[in-house]
Amino acid sequence: MSSSSTAASSPAAEVRGAVRAVAAVDLGATSGRVMIGRVGDGLLELEQVARFPNGPVRRADGWHWDLEALWGHVRAGLAEALRREPSIESVGIDSWAVDYGLLDAEGLVAEPFHYRDERTAAGVDAVHAVVPFEELYRRNGLQFLPFNTLYQYAADPCVADAEVSLLIPDLLAERLTGRRVAERTNASTTGLLAVDTGEWDLALAAAIGIPASVLPSLVDPGDTIGHAPADLAALPVVAVGSHDTASAIVAVPLSTPDAAYISCGTWGLVGLELPEPIVSDAARAANFTNEGGVDGRVRFLHNVTGLWLLSETVKAWSEIDGAPVDLPLLLTAAAAAPSPVRLFDADDASLAGPGDMPARIAELLGTPVPGAGAAERAAFARVIVESIADAFARAVRTAGTLADRSIDVIHLVGGGALNALLCQATADRSGLPVLAGPVEATALGNVLVQARARGCFGADASLEDLRRRVAEAYPPRRFTSRS
Repeated sequence: MSSSSTAASSPAAEVRGAVRAVAAVDLGATSGRVMIGRVGDGLLELEQVARFPNGPVRRADGWHWDLEALWGHVRAGLAEALRREPSIESVGIDSWAVDYGLLDAEGLVAEPFHYRDERTAAGVDAVHAVVPFEELYRRNGLQFLPFNTLYQYAADPCVADAEVSLLIPDLLAERLTGRRVAERTNASTTGLLAVDTGEWDLALAAAIGIPASVLPSLVDPGDTIGHAPADLAALPVVAVGSHDTASAIVAVPLSTPDAAYISCGTWGLVGLELPEPIVSDAARAANFTNEGGVDGRVRFLHNVTGLWLLSETVKAWSEIDGAPVDLPLLLTAAAAAPSPVRLFDADDASLAGPGDMPARIAELLGTPVPGAGAAERAAFARVIVESIADAFARAVRTAGTLADRSIDVIHLVGGGALNALLCQATADRSGLPVLAGPVEATALGNVLVQARARGCFGADASLEDLRRRVAEAYPPRRFTSRS
């Protein structure tokens, strides 16, 4: 893809009226992008101006994020966006959740740890020794994930000496504006936000040894955090749904009141948008989470291991071959392979870390590791995709049961929307139609929240109004269940 275009360019028809522009910084666990978003009467489109790699880096003390490299890419990307579109009115930043950096008066103390680093196991034991998980769930509404921020804090002896802790998007916003704040949707993933009030649970923080002073003031999507430096046009930095899933859900064109969503990339976030959290014993047992959404909505969802399984498998095969594996060709062959008889649990803990994914999956299946033959690899890829789809379907059914909703359609957005095999398998295994797209839901949600904050849609534009614009600009592809 050239830098002058993107697959997310709108197929919208003739554009009428003024066009306004914002910049979206969208950071994923494997890559990041800077996009220009343009909105107008009949227009909603994205232009990718920078794309750069991201991922864990190994240091002597474990896995980290290279924040300085990330910051350099973001700054250069924003400069390029302004060069192409000097009329940009603001910038918003979203990223993955839970990971943080500690700051003192001078700035960042050390590189942020990566959520897959093994240190968090000790943090889980330390937290649960003081506050049992049942009580945690009643207070924060979060499913158990061993890398949730409060567990990372409990394993980090430097927290007590820090001046403040900021999640990744807030760290970058601090670099741009000098302000140290926490955007509320992402703060909800730390485990330290009260599920009933949306405010910091200072009593919980104190119980597990987290100083209240490290928890910054909260801001909401649409708030202006501050302004970028003069060389970046003093752009207003607007808080968006800075947890990438919160931004993605803004751009899910929910077609019915009982629609489910899957935001699918490295992870598959499977669930419902609700007005209130569900913290029942059944929800806790099913490991469903209640995370903050834009406009005070609740993202009631379950984290399913997503395309990480396929990308790690392809990475392992590429290393064996000494050349990149052609993923589209592999998926075409996988679609033609026989439907698998045996699946594996996509959420099995043995699949969580980096490493030889084909060997670990083969062990779960009780089958030999596939060789280098095209047919063997295609069949193995089919098993992976069908196993992910099966996990998606189970999570959708569970969400409907827990929320007492009769789910009638699944909207699948993000990179997974490009994977026709996955979309069809999800429809088949759920027995529900799957509406796929938009692919760039996260960046679109980021853009829409900024544009609304800048007054592009009128003062009273609702999430439903924003979603109608998405549905008009990016008609989804429909996959009908064959079961």
